[in-house]
Formats: sequence, C-alpha cells, structure tokens
Amino acid sequence: MLNTRHAKEIVVKMPNEIGAFDRMTKTISDKGANLLAVSAWVEGGDAVIRLVTDDTSRVMDALKAHNYAAREADVLVVDVPHKPGMLRRITSSLAEGGIDIHHLYATAPTAQAESMVVFASANNDRAMVLLNGSRWA
Repeated sequence: MLNTRHAKEIVVKMPNEIGAFDRMTKTISDKGANLLAVSAWVEGGDAVIRLVTDDTSRVMDALKAHNYAAREADVLVVDVPHKPGMLRRITSSLAEGGIDIHHLYATAPTAQAESMVVFASANNDRAMVLLNGSRWA
C-alpha cells in the first residue's frame, strides 16, 4: 500500500534573472528550512518555482518578508519504492480512475530505497483514495 498524503507546495513567480534563484534559496536556507522537492522552469521572462519544504509556514513568512510573490497550493506527496515502473503505476492508477494530473515532479536519490512524487490533480482527495487503496506488490 502507498503512503499518499496531502501537503502544501510553495509556488514562486519572479523575473528570470541570473542569481534570482540563488537569492531565493539563500532566503530559505537562512531560515533553516529544508527543501524536500523542487521544480523550476521559465515562462516568458519569468521563472516559476514549485517547492515542498519541511516547514511551509516559516518559508512563506521568509519569502513574503523579502517581497517574493509566493503562494501556497495543495498537492499530494507519495512515497514509493525506488524501483523501475513505480511512476507508471501511479500514473496508470490515476488515469484508470479518471484523474487529470495538473503537474508532477519527483525526487529519486539513488542511495535510498524510496522516492517522493509530488503532484496536483483535478481531484486530490479522490487521487489519494485511489493510490492509498491500490495493491502494490
């Protein structure tokens, strides 16, 4: 059985400038918060960064104090065995359940037995029920 749980991600949109991400991560590390998962890309002239941290409230306070355009969003976090085909099993379960994935990112350190998948869907509550109720051999 999977361990799927509700979580908050922090979404930051800022100008895409050299050093901007560095300044933002300094703000977070200066607060002593740990980044658990990160996804970042460029849209036009802006960078969009999605973060899952070990302390959403503290990170949000720090980012807002430094005038970052940050907001919280609901996501699901799934801990899965770190082995081939696990992401496919998640996406198959969601597709079979009629769940539309809005975005997804993951961490998969090679030295650990588990990976962490972060995603948001059209129906996070139903997605969590589907995944936690799945049999995973």
